[in-house]
Amino acid sequence: MNVARDCLKTSCVALLAALALVACGEKKTELGQGGSVVTGSAGPQGAQNAARELVRCDAPVATLALAENPHGYVMGGAYQLPASPVPLVKLLAQQSGCFRVVDRAAGLRGTLQEQELRESGVLRKNTTVAKGKGYEAQYTLTPSLTFSEQDAGRGLAGLMGMIPVLRDMAGLIGLAEQVKLKEAQTALLLSDNETTEQVAAATGSARTTDLGVAGIAFGKLGGGAGAGWSNTNEGKVIAAAFLDAHNQLVVQVRALQAKELPPDVPVRAGAQKERGG
Repeated sequence: MNVARDCLKTSCVALLAALALVACGEKKTELGQGGSVVTGSAGPQGAQNAARELVRCDAPVATLALAENPHGYVMGGAYQLPASPVPLVKLLAQQSGCFRVVDRAAGLRGTLQEQELRESGVLRKNTTVAKGKGYEAQYTLTPSLTFSEQDAGRGLAGLMGMIPVLRDMAGLIGLAEQVKLKEAQTALLLSDNETTEQVAAATGSARTTDLGVAGIAFGKLGGGAGAGWSNTNEGKVIAAAFLDAHNQLVVQVRALQAKELPPDVPVRAGAQKERGG
């Protein structure tokens, strides 16, 4: 009974906080605010504005390609989520510094198209796009995702209805009925393309409480944009679960022997100084 009372007290506080936020009415746009825990950029300057929770490697161990899960992703079409989490995981992999990421999707198709245009005589003779310059993917990473939503509001509303003080508060029971628990379970499978062996695997999870009021959610979701996964509370919890899985995977990746890597990405002299500073 004490546990139920404590849970009820916490939920009521959250609901009242939500009402206060909705009542404010002020609207403004803040650059770089909101979104998921997966944030920032990756590139020649290293990981910039990445999540504080991101686990990193001291140096890359191999080149990596991301593969779509052949069985798809269990997350439903009603949540307005991106079709694939691969871009999200690509960003995490590059930000961590554990891998040099090579493209086997749109980027590869663009390269092949440019090569065809060169061979057909459309492009200039001294083009920088030519056969034999691509890098092999030494490892392949395959993501897996399952998303679920539980309707916790009805039980909470029933408990609140038994307490006279809370029952008489206008609108509070209706708000309680909108509470939902959102949970994401993810997995990352790492395979060696030389041997076909799965050398590492990791799972991740995240959970949040969605009050259903003006998109307000309470839970460990963080801030910053996340490759299209910041538009809904469902997307945010999925992004958090992939960050968790990535961090678990890095623990295993750190123990792998580094493979022979391609040359570093060429950068301007000034940019190189900035990166080292």
